[in-house]
Amino acid sequence: MWKIHNGKLIQTTDESRIRYKTRMSAAIINSLKQLAEKYDTHIGYLLENGYSNLIESGTIAYDKKNRPKDRIEFRTTCDKELLDSLKEFAKQHNLNLNDVIEASVAYINYEDVKHTNWRYRVEV
Repeated sequence: MWKIHNGKLIQTTDESRIRYKTRMSAAIINSLKQLAEKYDTHIGYLLENGYSNLIESGTIAYDKKNRPKDRIEFRTTCDKELLDSLKEFAKQHNLNLNDVIEASVAYINYEDVKHTNWRYRVEV
């Protein structure tokens, strides 16, 4: 992101974001790649939107017996507070974080997702 400091633009990193890795279904990742391209965004922004909507709904229906068998490692970034809230949500519902992340895909609101240029925003 960019910040205005003394009338000059200075490029800085967003300290509110954190890198993390998880294991997700390869099929879900491929579908998220296509959706990210369609909606001019990144997979991480799609997931973030799903996380916040899932936490807001407060309920989750997940069957541990139907876990995907094609999970691969996936790395992205997320807002620190949102990721902590998601971890707490998973703990409250006795689920693994991976399961909650995969379930959050169903809660993505595609009309309310950050665009690819979000990381280049200018803040005062």
